[in-house]
Amino acid sequence: MKKAAITGSYSTKVGQLEGATCMSLHTEAGLGALDDAGLAVSDIDGLLCAYSFTEPHLMLASVFAEYVGMEPAYASAVSMGGVTACMLVMQAAALVEAGYCRHVLVVTGDNRLSGMRGNAVQALAEVGNQQYEQPYGMTIPAAYALVAQRYMSEFGVTSEQLAAIAVTMREHAALNPKAHMDAPITVDDVMSSRFIATPLHLLDCCLISDGGAAVVVSAADAAANLKQPRIDVLGSGQGHTHEYIVAAPSLTDYGCKNSAADALGRAGLKQSDIDVVEIYDSFTITLLAELESMGFFERGEAGAAAAAGDLKIGGKLPCNTHGGLLSYGHSGAAGGMFHVVEAVEQLRGSAKGRQVDGAELAFVHGDGGILSAHCSIVLGRA
Repeated sequence: MKKAAITGSYSTKVGQLEGATCMSLHTEAGLGALDDAGLAVSDIDGLLCAYSFTEPHLMLASVFAEYVGMEPAYASAVSMGGVTACMLVMQAAALVEAGYCRHVLVVTGDNRLSGMRGNAVQALAEVGNQQYEQPYGMTIPAAYALVAQRYMSEFGVTSEQLAAIAVTMREHAALNPKAHMDAPITVDDVMSSRFIATPLHLLDCCLISDGGAAVVVSAADAAANLKQPRIDVLGSGQGHTHEYIVAAPSLTDYGCKNSAADALGRAGLKQSDIDVVEIYDSFTITLLAELESMGFFERGEAGAAAAAGDLKIGGKLPCNTHGGLLSYGHSGAAGGMFHVVEAVEQLRGSAKGRQVDGAELAFVHGDGGILSAHCSIVLGRA
């Protein structure tokens, strides 16, 4: 029997949620995950939170615990950008495996759209290296555009292939009633949307959303009598090569190569064993580059596979079945947690119209910074 399992999960509706706050989203998501697991606040002895742009509390986990009347034996908050959610799940699994906790609540959420309006883009434009990037106007889309340009030059990736990824994500989001964007788009729509940073168009970029998501990670014996079938944490791994794009050792090979190898190796699995993947897609090129770097496709093949429909539900490798950051929504650290929650739903067989038939093994990946920090997790249906 595995030592750690996800026993509860929940995600809020995503989009522009007027009146929502960081704490209201944390509360809805956290209590929703507890209810899903059949647990009470008093059952939780571990609490892990991420961070918030709209309410930048110094000790977010302590603030949330106070807010909901929780007195955990262990509490911590982590700020690692888009990789945070997967890292928190990995940390929660380690806590229960080490015997420090029985049930760890991992909660994320932010009202990044309604709470920041246009300031979210400005805030993200200020994360570059203060000496070598910020003075020259480097933005996050511009950094990812460098990656896209290199892939186009080295592996023949086309804008149409990147657009096919965006179209697939929107098709999946249309099957999800909680998604931020569900209106159909075409490759032509993506190609005709305005450039944000050449060659990335507007529809190659993720959304800015309000939303929250949470999971409960439990010790295996503590999971045995809960109301949901447990989803085992089979393996996890991290990879770190740089922080700023100016220092990246490669624009085509990243730490996700190591995180994926470690996660799959610890699970005793290989890429071809995986039934569904939920992979960070801040931009279309992010998803393409990570799929290849992690070994799900050979170099130069992921774009053609996307254009052929291989990433669709029913395709060879169903990917981001909830719609991903590109169409389901992206609200800070909760963006990565949406991927975890979707993997749980797929493995439970509760994804309804977007269900992947016979899904037993899922691979989840988070990416922080400019393809800087990586965490991969392999989940399995018990």
